[in-house]
Amino acid sequence: MTMSDHQRKGAAALAKAVLGLSAAALLAIFALLVRYTQDSPDERDAEAAFVQQAELISASSAQSRLLSTPTPLPETILAAAEALQQVMINVYARVEPSVVNIEVVTRTRSDEFDGSGSGFVWDTEGHIVTNAHVVYDAREIVVTFRDGYQTVAQVVGIDDFSDLAVIKVKTDAKRLVPVELGDSSNLQVGQSVIAIGNPFGLVSSMTTGIISATGRTLNSARMLSPRTRTPFQNPAIIQVDAQINPGNSGGPLLDINGKVIGVNTAIRSETGRFQGIGFAVPVNTVKRVVPQLIARGRAEYTWLGIESISPQIGDYGSLTVAALAEQFNLPVDYGVIVARVVPGSPADVAGLRGGTRRVVVRGVPIQLGGDIIVAIDGTPIRTFEEMIAYLVTNTTPGDVITVTIYRGTRRMDVQVTLEARPSE
Repeated sequence: MTMSDHQRKGAAALAKAVLGLSAAALLAIFALLVRYTQDSPDERDAEAAFVQQAELISASSAQSRLLSTPTPLPETILAAAEALQQVMINVYARVEPSVVNIEVVTRTRSDEFDGSGSGFVWDTEGHIVTNAHVVYDAREIVVTFRDGYQTVAQVVGIDDFSDLAVIKVKTDAKRLVPVELGDSSNLQVGQSVIAIGNPFGLVSSMTTGIISATGRTLNSARMLSPRTRTPFQNPAIIQVDAQINPGNSGGPLLDINGKVIGVNTAIRSETGRFQGIGFAVPVNTVKRVVPQLIARGRAEYTWLGIESISPQIGDYGSLTVAALAEQFNLPVDYGVIVARVVPGSPADVAGLRGGTRRVVVRGVPIQLGGDIIVAIDGTPIRTFEEMIAYLVTNTTPGDVITVTIYRGTRRMDVQVTLEARPSE
């Protein structure tokens, strides 16, 4: 049995009405289809009635959709959204008085301001924290507070490795509102963050986002001075998606409690503008470096004196102990492979051993057969970046640390007396 032209026309009208129909309307259409695809005594009249009823259902469905509007959200959901909004408003109101705009004239340019950034008040003595690259090579620095008050500042200390600097102003202590410091040791990916700064000179701007990753590294010294030969990295860097643009550098990265968890320092971009990847120096590094800059104008770091395998292959691949463990029958699947020990270094004096055989993995030559560091002072160390972060935030020159290693299949502890890191 086949459908006539009238029946096809009715079916098409019904098809238009199907989307958004209620269950009752769908049942009505089904009944029509059953009734009017059958032979009847007066087929022409039946088909005309079929088309008419289908079009009525279609019109009714369209009218129903027009009249159907969303209802207000439940009060509990609105209250939660309002609470989050109030958190953001409160954080800004509390921290914004501590954030300053910094304009500089460098030694290599004209008398006009040729650089700007952000900073935040460290104490009531006039110390302000910012990025090293904001005030690097500056011969004049002007600081603007949130009330518009301006004053000149002097550089107290600069640290290339962390990209941190301290400047100092002389002003009424009532204007100096120090920030509250948090803790960056237990930050979680997905955690909400707030950045306050002066992007493009737009004073006291706030952006929000989340932590995208932790444990990144930056070669801050080389970013500051491309000709430097130092291999030392800035560890434990926080990656965020909160918008950070030129002028935000040196401003605080905050948690929802309004505590500083980092200092906004850089972006990764193909255009020079924010593209979703921003970086901040963790506050635990700030706590370690800033007091040294205030006390003596420079910061010292400890040095172990080993080289490991490069964790990066090209732009995307990586080499880790976990990636190599099965293929080369390593005793553990985490840690830091000692590829080379620098002669005369603390590691050399303590007897740590470097690699003894050269292998090629995915086109990259690496040294295996050396010690594998798995812990320092009982703290598990899974990567080279974790090792550097531990040394930066927890040790000072002269400290004696316990380094747990695997030498072959034997687990053992080695005492290492740390020294100050060489300049290059």
